[in-house]
Amino acid sequence: MNRRKKIIKKLQKKDKKANAKIHKSNKPAYISKAEREKLAEQANSDEQSKQPENKQE
Repeated sequence: MNRRKKIIKKLQKKDKKANAKIHKSNKPAYISKAEREKLAEQANSDEQSKQPENKQE
């Protein structure tokens, strides 16, 4: 019984891994707080550089 149980567990583990590969998570990748701040800063600087600088008319 013990040998049979080990074999079954091994096969179930293999099936579980294969199933996990097929069904990937839809959750977005984690982005750290510091990284989010950098991205926001870059977006702000890009937005400011795209605006026309002819405001002194």
